[in-house]
Amino acid sequence: MAQIFHRNTNWISKASGAAVAVVAIVGAGVFYIIYNSPLVTGQKVKRAQPVPFSHQQHVKGLGMDCRYCHTSVETSSFAGIPPIKTCMTCHTEIKKDSPLLEPVRQAFKTDQPLKWQRVHSLPDFVYFDHSIHVQKGVGCVSCHGPVADMDVVWKEKTLHMRWCLECHKHPERNLRPREAVFSATWDPAKDSAQRTGVELAKDYKVRSKLDCNACHR
Repeated sequence: MAQIFHRNTNWISKASGAAVAVVAIVGAGVFYIIYNSPLVTGQKVKRAQPVPFSHQQHVKGLGMDCRYCHTSVETSSFAGIPPIKTCMTCHTEIKKDSPLLEPVRQAFKTDQPLKWQRVHSLPDFVYFDHSIHVQKGVGCVSCHGPVADMDVVWKEKTLHMRWCLECHKHPERNLRPREAVFSATWDPAKDSAQRTGVELAKDYKVRSKLDCNACHR
């Protein structure tokens, strides 16, 4: 029987298969890089806000506690965004004529909230409760990064599911005493109590929750 295909067909088919494999691998690599890039995650991106609020100045410089502005962080799933009257508690006297604070004064006069640009946002199908994490000894910096050093807040972590699961697998790595949860300067090496993450996990009854309904409800 006469040969239907030319002898070159063998190496062409092998080369084609290899090319497809290479393209698939490269494509997967490119997708992974893009998926974890600031283009998708929004990490390190400083978003323009209606007022240039500096956490560095307020937290590190003035020593303000996170809970002064984020009032519901200990009792609610949402940490809370401070109303204008909270800002004006200080700024009726401090820098009361600053041009940078004109949007704050106008919002206060008209009783209209400022439209802040959201920095940390999760999909609607993800449930996250600030209060339970705070109660279990997870510090603000574990998720939000060194906020006290930020002139403009940026997103420090990816907030991807893989990142959340790493913490849920080993929660002891991110635990601190409850009294230090909101501290921007807490150093475990200088903590007189010297409780390890494993000890804190036991004290606070922290479990490694990896079931789907922990976050997807």
